[in-house]
Amino acid sequence: MDKHLSEAARQALASTDWNRLDAMTDEDIARQIAANPDAAPDMAPEIDVRAIRRANGMTQAQFAAAYEFSVRTVQEWERGAKRPSGPARTLLRAIKGEPEGLRRALAAA
Repeated sequence: MDKHLSEAARQALASTDWNRLDAMTDEDIARQIAANPDAAPDMAPEIDVRAIRRANGMTQAQFAAAYEFSVRTVQEWERGAKRPSGPARTLLRAIKGEPEGLRRALAAA
């Protein structure tokens, strides 16, 4: 096991019944998600932040400033160290669809 895991994580991995998990059907998984939606895996499609930024002809710094992200956040998204989630995903989808309108809206606020 990975030496960087906490003791609690090691115990959880050791006590997991991997054969039972492998045997789960899609229906089993759907039932568990329905019973506890907070435990559902993140199935949101990937957002290509670099492609959105490049389509707007911006550097990382320009993109971050225009849409009120930190440069570091943009860098982490682009290299895959972090994934945009929640409101950031919504904002990125809006940037992709209507970049100029969103810039105007943010500038007016």
